[in-house]
Amino acid sequence: MTGMLNWGDIFSFQDYGELLVLLSNSLIAGAVLGVVGGLIGVFVMQRDMAFAVHGVSELSFAGAAAALLFGGSVVVGSVAGALIAAILIGILGARARDRNSIVGVLMPFGLGLGILFLSLVQGRTANRFGLLTGQIVSVSNPDLGWLIGMSLIVLLGLLLIWNPLRFDSLDPESAAARGVPVRTVSLLFMVLLGLIVAVSVHIIGALLVMALLVTPAAAAMRLSAGPLAVPLLAALFGFVSAVGGILLALAGTLPVSPYITTISFLIYGGCWIAQRLRTRIRRVA
Repeated sequence: MTGMLNWGDIFSFQDYGELLVLLSNSLIAGAVLGVVGGLIGVFVMQRDMAFAVHGVSELSFAGAAAALLFGGSVVVGSVAGALIAAILIGILGARARDRNSIVGVLMPFGLGLGILFLSLVQGRTANRFGLLTGQIVSVSNPDLGWLIGMSLIVLLGLLLIWNPLRFDSLDPESAAARGVPVRTVSLLFMVLLGLIVAVSVHIIGALLVMALLVTPAAAAMRLSAGPLAVPLLAALFGFVSAVGGILLALAGTLPVSPYITTISFLIYGGCWIAQRLRTRIRRVA
């Protein structure tokens, strides 16, 4: 019947093995992004900065769109936009109230600027759409080097400031009283967040980066509060969401982002149910 949904139009595993080999770069990038995004997402949740992630992604989108318009590297453009947003938020938004207002100003500005740049791009509609919703076929060998390099920088930087960042995230007043350079730590964290957001925009798109930088960590916190268990679970959930979404997208005709976001949401839903069941069992016991 005309108009009815045909699952063959959404999933087709024909020539799946050949596609898997051809898109190995995307799988590697997704795996790295899922792990690092899950780890940094723990601090995003602890610092109540989910809204800031979206703000940074909009400026990253604007930078990528500008690079696409002027013939530059989309990766470099997205990194430049994300770093500008992250530094502005880090400097001007030290307090949560100030940060939310700054993000509220940057989000529409970045989105509007990006749409303006995209409207001026001639042709290449797939690339334009991919900046918003993600793409799995555009990770070339040079791009993969950029993505892995930035992810490693973020991971190493995160490990170097892990303890003071965790202290500042959980109890900023005590951290400042103990001599922790909270402003410097906060600014460094925002720079690292900007880098990983730029990487995420390249894979999952500007509109849905929170599926990898917020949801896995939020799911992990539903299951545990341990200082080691939460980061490990968040990294695992991010890895499963990113790689699983790309593997499903290889067999589908939809952009990669719906698959990644769906897997991420299902993981969070399962963790929420597990938390409720555990709480109920403890009450009964």
